[in-house]
Amino acid sequence: MLALGPALAAVLLVVGPGDDPAIARMAGIAAWMAAWWITEAVPVAVTGMLPLVLVPFAGIASVGDVAVNYGRSTIFLFLGGFLIALALQVTGVHRRMALFIVHRVGAQPRRLVLGFMLATWALSMWISNTSTAMLMLPIALSVLSTARDRGAEDALIAKLGVAVLLGVAYSANMGGMATLVGTPPNLAFARLYHQSFPDGPEVDFLQWMMLALPFSVVFLALGWVLLTRLVFRLPDGELMGGHETIGRLRRELGPMSRDERRAATVFVATAVLWMTRAGVTLGDLSVPGWADLAGLQGKVDDAVVAVSMAVVLFLLPSSERAGERLLEWRMTSEVPWGILLLFGGGFALASGFTESGLSGWAGQRFAALDDVSPWLVVVAVCVSLTLLTELTSNIATTEMVLPILAAAAVALDVDPRLLMMPATLSASCAFMMPVATPPAAIVYGSGLVPIREMVRAGVWFNALGVALLLLVFRLAASGILGADLTTRPEWAVLR
Repeated sequence: MLALGPALAAVLLVVGPGDDPAIARMAGIAAWMAAWWITEAVPVAVTGMLPLVLVPFAGIASVGDVAVNYGRSTIFLFLGGFLIALALQVTGVHRRMALFIVHRVGAQPRRLVLGFMLATWALSMWISNTSTAMLMLPIALSVLSTARDRGAEDALIAKLGVAVLLGVAYSANMGGMATLVGTPPNLAFARLYHQSFPDGPEVDFLQWMMLALPFSVVFLALGWVLLTRLVFRLPDGELMGGHETIGRLRRELGPMSRDERRAATVFVATAVLWMTRAGVTLGDLSVPGWADLAGLQGKVDDAVVAVSMAVVLFLLPSSERAGERLLEWRMTSEVPWGILLLFGGGFALASGFTESGLSGWAGQRFAALDDVSPWLVVVAVCVSLTLLTELTSNIATTEMVLPILAAAAVALDVDPRLLMMPATLSASCAFMMPVATPPAAIVYGSGLVPIREMVRAGVWFNALGVALLLLVFRLAASGILGADLTTRPEWAVLR
């Protein structure tokens, strides 16, 4: 697999696209990175560093121009989000939240699935879907084991186990789609959109949630019905031991500690600051955000909030660890630093697309679709991204595809947000294969989810996700984004 990337690059250097050698060289670099990202021949972070070497050697941009891509504000937004999520995990707030939700919903098989899905969904809006799935898995296994020990039939436990674990995996993705920091593809969109169209209107935290949160909520509700009434058809009777097990796990946590309260307060404050930074306009009503009121609009963004609140966590004293703060630097070994390098590599790759002319060349290929309905193009994009990410990393796929879609939007004279945002969300709508997303791999690794059952349920969820995406963007995008698929705004010019 190591040789595949350089081999593809060599082929494209010889028979590459376009008349400009720089386009062929950039296409070769992109193919090299795509091959290594898809096959994971080396860690994805290592692949993310390739532009620092290959782009300057290809004569496309200087190393200084490439390096600045690894320090953009969106990368620090994700870093701040990682640190805040780490504080929730260190203090145990995330486990308490999960157990509370599951306990409140009830212990009938269908309600139990709903409880695990709600808890997973709520957590994965703010912390990584991988961490959320890993947290929920042992809780789910404990409930299933207790129910089996209390006399529940093996057939019911087997069916319920698959439904619960698939519910955890699927709702981890659904929750991640709801917020701008919920999953890496969302942040990839935020920075690649701004990088491609710096004069365009910002898609901020609140605006993203206004579109993605209703989609996510409806997806969760319909997904639960689909999972428990169509795919697995669970009974209504009480599951012996389920409610008692969750109650025991909650009692073992004891009362909420000071550290938990402090971490939860910082978490809530961060969410509020994110959602109120920019003003919002609803019809004739315009409400300014705190950045407007402070005269800081254009000078601060969501990254400032994330890093500021992360710094606070390093200042607040811990009541449980004498002489220490809520977060200590040694704890940051748990932060997935490699993802930040991957993001930087994606930034550099997109910049190289523009500098070399590859984006423009790719966009011109889409001009042939000029007579096709724009909504058919959106449908094709959503279906293609959903199927492609069944076998590839969703973040790697997003990094490769979004710059091309930015150029395609210009070529097709449509608002780029209406191609790039559905594509981003579609990258999280892959539910059929264990390799599609980390949560799917985690629950498959439990040994309780046969791949045939994952595929059988995933087909329905893939179709539902694409249908809901198209419906939401068709009904709400114009009002929330002011976007229209029939008109390309003046700012939509590639930089």
